[in-house]
Amino acid sequence: MVTTAVTDTTSAENAGLKKVITPSKNAGSTSARNARTAKSVAPETSTPPAIDIDWLSHYLLGTWSEARLESRRVAGRPELQRIEGQTVAEHRKTVFGQLHLLVQEGAVNKAFPKHLGGEDDHGGNIAGFEELVTADPSLQIKSGVQWGLFGAAVLHLGTEYHHETFLPAIMSLEVPGAFAMTETGHGSDVASIGTTATYDAATEEFVLNTPFRGAWKDYLGNAAVDGTAAVVFAQLITAGVNHGVHAFYVPIRSVEGTFLEGVGGEDDGIKGGLNGIDNGRLHFDHVRVPRLNLLNRYGDVAADGTYTSSISSPGRRFFTMLGTLVQGRVSLDGASTAAAKIALIIAITYGSQRRQFTAGSDTDEEVLLDYQKHQSRLLPRLATTYAASFAHEVLLTKFDSVFSGAHDTDVDRQDLETLAAALKPLSTWHGLDTLQEAREACGGVGFLAENRLTSLRADLDVYATFEGDNHVLLQLVAKRLLTDYSRKFAKADVGVLARYAVEQAADRAVNGAGLRRLAQNVSDRGSVARSVGQLRSARSQRALLTDRVETMVAEIAGNLRPAATGSKKPGAKKKAADLFNQNQNAMIEAARAHGELLQWEAFTDALAKIDDPGTKTVMTWLRDLFGLGLIQKHAAWYLINGRLSPSRARAVEAYVERLTSRLRPHALDLVAAFGYGPEHVRAPIASGAEAARQSEAREYYRDLRASGTAPVDEKAQKK
Repeated sequence: MVTTAVTDTTSAENAGLKKVITPSKNAGSTSARNARTAKSVAPETSTPPAIDIDWLSHYLLGTWSEARLESRRVAGRPELQRIEGQTVAEHRKTVFGQLHLLVQEGAVNKAFPKHLGGEDDHGGNIAGFEELVTADPSLQIKSGVQWGLFGAAVLHLGTEYHHETFLPAIMSLEVPGAFAMTETGHGSDVASIGTTATYDAATEEFVLNTPFRGAWKDYLGNAAVDGTAAVVFAQLITAGVNHGVHAFYVPIRSVEGTFLEGVGGEDDGIKGGLNGIDNGRLHFDHVRVPRLNLLNRYGDVAADGTYTSSISSPGRRFFTMLGTLVQGRVSLDGASTAAAKIALIIAITYGSQRRQFTAGSDTDEEVLLDYQKHQSRLLPRLATTYAASFAHEVLLTKFDSVFSGAHDTDVDRQDLETLAAALKPLSTWHGLDTLQEAREACGGVGFLAENRLTSLRADLDVYATFEGDNHVLLQLVAKRLLTDYSRKFAKADVGVLARYAVEQAADRAVNGAGLRRLAQNVSDRGSVARSVGQLRSARSQRALLTDRVETMVAEIAGNLRPAATGSKKPGAKKKAADLFNQNQNAMIEAARAHGELLQWEAFTDALAKIDDPGTKTVMTWLRDLFGLGLIQKHAAWYLINGRLSPSRARAVEAYVERLTSRLRPHALDLVAAFGYGPEHVRAPIASGAEAARQSEAREYYRDLRASGTAPVDEKAQKK
């Protein structure tokens, strides 16, 4: 077992914590035991680092702890959990049956109006929905299609008539439905979809049509088998004018399951994952729906064909309508983080029990997690998972404040959309990366379906591209950063641009750009990167991470300025598009850096609310591992731009390794604090079975050696 000294305090947050404290109520935990062991090598005045698991577990549940715990209880029911090895048809049937169980549990109506049997609890709804990923991602996503997309579209895009007419049957699952936005030819570019809805004033009906194959609605959950209605997005045309994309409630099947007249479709078939969902295609051949089936919260058509809207700008109207559906991105951010937590519980538990090679002993093999490489594969990802978890709480709080109406201005909605677009890519990519690394860290046994890592990895694969392709979302974030930049410095000179720093009011979690005010002038390179000791401080980490974002934004803005200055010249539009394309990679990278900074900020804010010294010490190490890990990952940028010297960059790398080793004794406690039970993890290699096997083997060899009948090793005989 590797023993590490714990005498150092590693950041400003630990200043003043060098004192002996009473062990936490989890004094019997792994970290507490290691802390007591470390006293033999640490001064008496050092702070024993030990996680208060119960407190941290409750802290991680966040604002909607009751909703999460209730959803975990539901997800722990065996009849709601995935059955490995089912055929596609069997899996689909199982999941559809599980939706009815969710209705019986009352687990699906939190976001709907109270007068219809809901709770008007938008944050609690998302928090509970995310936890269903532990039961079966197919169940989570299919329930999201029914109530989070199909039902939410009626709720947020419709008016009282639609709520009273359609929502009760949607909530009860009497009408399973599809969310028909994406087309074969247009995914992320919703504004360019080909489906049309042309108003016929003579009959007061809209005529829906998919005029070419690329306009077919595609990849739709509930479309292949179960759906009897759909919310269909189409170009609304009336009196010869196209008013852009609007949504319509459209029946598609009879109760017997046959397509209605003019409606057709296909099954998408077997997918790379999520095969419990009946994804399919829909097409419409002049299908007529009543005028009242237009979900008309933001745009309406009178009986005579006159179009009216409370939002005069077509572009603003379009983005307002799509903004009401941001909850999909919010929930994917949380669900991906939950899946990463499950993966780390499995891999770290197994790594702390599985033994391989007698590196430091002639008799006992080493625990995998005691090897440096194993620690460096898993513990930095553990730090990122904590950062993503804290950032998600910020996002969910912002979402609830907007959708509850507490803070629902245009600026608030734009901030929410930008924040969701920044975090969803990072968490979905991190979830996939963590599942893959956890699988490999468990060796061949991680490849067995019974240990869930492969199926979870396959199911979460599509999270990176639905509800917005990750690169497209980051491009949206970059545009917002550039917009904020241009508004502030439209007439600034080069010197001002070079000193630009994105600001944030001290009392807000996020603003238009979502960045904090710099605590110092980051152009003072010497003070930022003077020593690793300074880099351990929150101030220096913030300065370096923020400097990277603001410098990248400033450079891109400078590169794009010719497009703005020559906008009225012949051929300017093509030149501007080319210039934008030439900077697209840099824009996406800047947006990604922005999202990473948001995660670091959320982690740092969370640290401020931890009072227990032992827990705070460990969590500060974990935050530092995340922050310095980002600096290490982007070391090339910091070196090229003169923010770090080569020797300083090497020192960062060495300290990251030191932090990883220091956190090793607390790894089990950190994953235990995620709060998931065996009924959620459901991986035999994380059940204690491996520890039992290892104990059996060690006892066998110990008894064999004691018996005196053990065979002599050939190498020993030669010696």
